[in-house]
Amino acid sequence: MTDSHMAREVAEIPEAAARFLDRSRIAVVAAAAALRRKDPGLVVTVARGSSDHAATYLKYAIELEAGLPVASVGPSVASIYRRPLRLQGAACIGISQSGRSPDIVEMMRSAGEGGALSIAVTNYADSPMAQASAHCLPLQAGEEKSVAATKTFVTSVLAGLALLAEWREDTALRSAVADLPDALSQAVALDWEPLSARLSRAASAFVLGRGPGFAIANEAALKFKETCGIHAEAYSAAEVLHGPAAIVQAHFPVLALGVEDAALPQLCATAERLAAQGADVFVTGADVPGATRLPSVAGLHPVVAPLVTIAGFYAFIEKLARRRGFDPDTPPHLRKVTETV
Repeated sequence: MTDSHMAREVAEIPEAAARFLDRSRIAVVAAAAALRRKDPGLVVTVARGSSDHAATYLKYAIELEAGLPVASVGPSVASIYRRPLRLQGAACIGISQSGRSPDIVEMMRSAGEGGALSIAVTNYADSPMAQASAHCLPLQAGEEKSVAATKTFVTSVLAGLALLAEWREDTALRSAVADLPDALSQAVALDWEPLSARLSRAASAFVLGRGPGFAIANEAALKFKETCGIHAEAYSAAEVLHGPAAIVQAHFPVLALGVEDAALPQLCATAERLAAQGADVFVTGADVPGATRLPSVAGLHPVVAPLVTIAGFYAFIEKLARRRGFDPDTPPHLRKVTETV
């Protein structure tokens, strides 16, 4: 069988990551220096779709590593409602693969006019979003033909983590970011066949995470929908117990994305509880009674570990889509660039 564009692009993730770290280093250093000069008391993000999941990842990373609150702002506040925001003393990070969506562009322009230091994360350094921002971190991912974003998602998060490490002058995080291409190479070679077999005919599923892993759970749930036709919902491993767990009965599939961080014991406790309810639980990062453990890359910095996990998930989901009879490159009713206002 001929490889899909998605399969080829997943395989390119480690190379794309290495290319970003090499070619965009000067841009990262410049933006980090601007952040140190600005010394923001707040960070806001602007994004949609997979890019918004990347922004959620960076929310947790910045809050955990820098101790600054991060909020997502609605692009329509600027593009439709025309309401300026007072963002003096803030930094604004916009994430868009294409950099062309009018509402994202308008919000970035408005944020800069409102006093924020604006930083664009995009695959196209000459895009309208990049031009509307004070700084741009070009992803260097190359063309992405599959509608489902994979290598641009990974490099978007990587760009944010590289920026955070340089901004905070964090030696441990800098080292972890530099090592990501090797870790990503290991991840895309992992085999999640037990989960693939379980989901070959599934109609729905839950995906769980905590912290940056919750952002990855959101991204995984989106990919289940758009590539496989599975109605997947993402939850915090804490939030799922506040109501959604009521529908988890015999053989309901649950994917719990655990990494070696402070939240892992709680995520494992939730996974064990759902397994005891009869769910078919699959977990990364730990052994959980009643659950099936999936392989993952161990020994990573906790802030980068969820990003490595999604690379392994991407390799899995592409194969699952074809197993279910879907073309992962052409999800129904979707196109590569979505331009919203």
